[in-house]
Amino acid sequence: MIIKLFNSALILFAVYMGINQGFAMVTGKPEMLAIFINWHFGKAAVMIIGAVAIVSSLLILFPKTFLWGNFGMAAGILFILCLQLWSRNLKGAFIELPYLMVNLMILYFQHPLAG
Repeated sequence: MIIKLFNSALILFAVYMGINQGFAMVTGKPEMLAIFINWHFGKAAVMIIGAVAIVSSLLILFPKTFLWGNFGMAAGILFILCLQLWSRNLKGAFIELPYLMVNLMILYFQHPLAG
């Protein structure tokens, strides 16, 4: 029971963060664009990455699409983490690690409403 409540809180946190960051990318917030411009991504690419983040976040909410949503979120986080390491930004890479760990913990505990 406690694990399901904990996992539900983790899921809500991951969904909130995914939608929040995805929305910042889709709307082209200057802070987001500045980060991705360093890696030579255009505004359209940032918007697509943001849309994928939003869709992946929403997929986590449903038991049937839970795995795909987590895979999309974890892949996006790992992608950004790799870009941070590629540009030798260890601080940025370490900031991404807790979000990746949240997705892995959610996967381990599985969806709280799944059978």
